[in-house]
Amino acid sequence: MTRDPFTNVQIRVGVMGSAGGEIPGELDAVCRRLGRSIAEHGCCLLTGACPGMPHAVVLGCRGAGGHVVGISPASNLREHVEGFGSPYREYDVLVFTGLGLMGRELVNIRSSDIVVVIGGRSGTLGEFAIAYEEGKLIGVVSGTGGIADAVPAFQASLGKATGAEVVYDSDPEELVERLLRRYLSEGYECPCYPGPAEAT
Repeated sequence: MTRDPFTNVQIRVGVMGSAGGEIPGELDAVCRRLGRSIAEHGCCLLTGACPGMPHAVVLGCRGAGGHVVGISPASNLREHVEGFGSPYREYDVLVFTGLGLMGRELVNIRSSDIVVVIGGRSGTLGEFAIAYEEGKLIGVVSGTGGIADAVPAFQASLGKATGAEVVYDSDPEELVERLLRRYLSEGYECPCYPGPAEAT
């Protein structure tokens, strides 16, 4: 299990991506490789407990024996399944926020140590914006379409130093390796944690 050097808690990798539509076979394989790599590195996978690309990542993670947490927009399991048409059996833990899709995004990002964007539409754009604003370490799986492929063009125009770092890679295994190396490096300062004086 890979633990956070500050809290000694298992590192949580949040994966945000397209929740709707058919996933082409090659992208489904990339999603599953991403999930498997997160599991093999001993991290906890966190998603919005939705169908689509994040669910394919969940399947890859579970297939490799990984731990999966889902942050649901629903108030209970019935609403999760019937109202949002979302899966639930593959999760180790489901958190029912009752906040809807937009409100759930904040919980997703704030509960993740590292955020990974794969594919994505408007909801994923919102999650990227929150992660960037809150200074997160963000990975982008290049070549997966949607928001993931649009991020490089607009990142340069954001014009705000938040402490966020964005890492791009088309290889999901290499991306996870690079993100964890950076997160665990002595030079990385997570803005979410107090400084040494505050922590004592």
